Amino acid sequence: MEREENAVIWFEDLRRGDVPLVGGKNASLGEMISTLGPKGIRVPPGFATTAGAFRDYIAANTLDATIADTMQRLDEGRMTLQDAGRTIRNAIIGGEFPERTRAAILTAYRALSERASVPEVSVAVRSSATAEDLPDASFAGQQETYLNVRGEAALLETCRRCYASLFTDRAITYRRLKGFDHGQVALSIGVQQMVRSDIGGSGVMFSIDTESGFDKVVLINAAWGLGETVVQGIVSPDEYQVFKPLLDNPSLVPILERKVGAKDRKMIYAGATGGETRIVPCSKAERAKLVLSDDDILELARHAVVIEDHYGMAMDMEWAKDGETGLLYIVQARPETVQSRQTGALKSYRVTSHGPELLRGLSVGQAVVSGPVCLIESAEDIDRFIDGSVLVTPNTDPDWVPIMKRAAAIVTDHGGRTSHAAIVSRELGLPAIVGAGNATELLHDLQEVTVSCAEGDEGIVYAGTSEFEVEELHPETVPETRTRIMLNLANPAAAFRWWRLPADGVGLARMEFVVSNAIKVHPLALTRFDQLKDEAARSEIEALTKGYDDKSQYFVDKLAQGLSRIAAFCHPKPVIVRMSDFKTNEYAGLLGGRQFEPEEENPMIGFRGASRYYSPAYRDGFALECRAIRKLREEMGFDNVIVMIPFCRTLGEADRVLQVMAEAGLERGKAGLQVYVMCEIPSNVILATEFAERFDGFSIGSNDLTQLTLGIDRDSDALASLWDERDPAVLWMIRTVIEKAHAAGAKVGLCGQAPSNDPGFARLLVEAGIDTISITPDSFLAVKAHVAEAERDLPAKG
Repeated sequence: MEREENAVIWFEDLRRGDVPLVGGKNASLGEMISTLGPKGIRVPPGFATTAGAFRDYIAANTLDATIADTMQRLDEGRMTLQDAGRTIRNAIIGGEFPERTRAAILTAYRALSERASVPEVSVAVRSSATAEDLPDASFAGQQETYLNVRGEAALLETCRRCYASLFTDRAITYRRLKGFDHGQVALSIGVQQMVRSDIGGSGVMFSIDTESGFDKVVLINAAWGLGETVVQGIVSPDEYQVFKPLLDNPSLVPILERKVGAKDRKMIYAGATGGETRIVPCSKAERAKLVLSDDDILELARHAVVIEDHYGMAMDMEWAKDGETGLLYIVQARPETVQSRQTGALKSYRVTSHGPELLRGLSVGQAVVSGPVCLIESAEDIDRFIDGSVLVTPNTDPDWVPIMKRAAAIVTDHGGRTSHAAIVSRELGLPAIVGAGNATELLHDLQEVTVSCAEGDEGIVYAGTSEFEVEELHPETVPETRTRIMLNLANPAAAFRWWRLPADGVGLARMEFVVSNAIKVHPLALTRFDQLKDEAARSEIEALTKGYDDKSQYFVDKLAQGLSRIAAFCHPKPVIVRMSDFKTNEYAGLLGGRQFEPEEENPMIGFRGASRYYSPAYRDGFALECRAIRKLREEMGFDNVIVMIPFCRTLGEADRVLQVMAEAGLERGKAGLQVYVMCEIPSNVILATEFAERFDGFSIGSNDLTQLTLGIDRDSDALASLWDERDPAVLWMIRTVIEKAHAAGAKVGLCGQAPSNDPGFARLLVEAGIDTISITPDSFLAVKAHVAEAERDLPAKG
């Protein structure tokens, strides 16, 4: 009872159960300071005013009647929302603190200044409503935060403004939407020593992937200066992703992604007296540089794991780096309330036809929506929003929530995955594209567009109305099977969306997608850059590899990073990564590639796969692939990765490739490394016993095996009627390699398209004794059902 009567309580005396007393933010800060400080979590010190102090303020200034009367007039339609909010806020700001509350705040502020050894310490003053972070009231940011407040008079004035912010237009609207009684919601104020992030950096961190709900990663956003720019979405921040299960090993660096954001501006202190901030441009050097070092990224990720473990739930955190000391602090932590509560069916969207691409940005959600554009550049114009439109705007803040709820989709120029626009869109279930850069320049009112967030990390705006398909997947209905069902994946950005599928791993991860879309450069144009004659390509490569003294390392880092997302999503289950299998015409299409590739009449059966790896014409390019796999397995820790060699024609070729790999540090059997071979050439079947002595397993590529068994160009329209993966000759090949491989102790899977296109084909594979079937994610459930049925029938047939 005594604590409830106090006007002020120090953070260290608070616990998470004190939400009714000081709100969710302040209770969480107290919980972390008192229980997580010994575990290395730094939280800036401070104190909180209580909900009782707020009620005393309201009573002392006889504001209850003003609030009740004004809200009644609003409910009856006799007053506008804007007038009602303004009336109550002005009344609150014009009040005076009861002497007991005033003295308690100033005494605590002086003590905080003494602790900091500063005459008047600069503080952050944060509002914490007692209902703000409850499970069914997850919209944070309904009230105000003030930074760099210094001095007793400034602190008291700011506290009044915090109290008044309980009645901003957006807060009133939100409580009405949620059915909260305005008179029952009180407000606590957190007064916290400022971290000098104005000369350092700050941002937001989630202990879960905010788009897919994948619970094994930490997502970190970072920008220069004070963190409000990230929260408000007025900058496009850096983005980092870290794989949590490998953080316990201090020798590993499991950072899945480092993405440089535009970071064109930052918020800093303004004036020597405190209480003000301003936004200034970032330098070119700051824009190009990552805010956080690898050590910083890993430290923050470990903090996220400690906080998540303590609370027993996914968490949404704000952090700050002190530019003077270099120390990292957690300044807020609250439960994540969107993805961690997702249950039920997975919806899979697939765009089947679309108009020209107009722009790209970060994807929020996984849906596809078409509609007319409603371009609004200022909050002053939100009244002209048209329901069901695609809202296009520079960025949003809580004032925009009323119209965001009525939008079909949202597109912003600025912001990252933890910006206001992203968080609210996620809560509302709206597809959104944030950080698009120039959406407000390229799009115009009433323009018909399609917003697609179904194609990975990047969302795309297409002109016109696109056609798309939606399929519901119900993982809880998946039957158990003896045959392992794995996934074929190419796009790392889309891997996390399938983590809830009970797949047995990845049977085929295509390296080519990462090279084409993330690296974009022919490996020899990097290893032999001094020989490159194409000046335009040289210029583009210089831009892509900026910051790399060794251009080859760019290829290694990008390839390892891209593959790591696929390796992570089902870790520790196996992930089979196929080494590059471009044809010469495809390699030539990479930046700088034409100079290093021969022209071939039939690239499909030309200089591809294993034959390239030991050839002087490509061997140093293959060495980069091997370095990337070593980094993936040894430095990042993904030893669940299995290497697969494509298009290996002869036993001699197999021996040479394995030797080249061993010389590059990838020795079969060492550190548990398994090496598989694609079975896609008749010689792989005929000499299956001998190939099994050299490799740990086979993966049947049904497309190439059918093509080379029947002598049909799979791209030939004239021969399309003859193409049949169920042809007796092809089925004989499949049954024979399974039989021979098993006799030699090797595993056999199939990663071709046949079971995905024709799930009934899976029955034939089960009857032949296949160990694994790897298929596209959208056909997983159908194939799994066919396999389960086939396995049930097998004993009866026996």
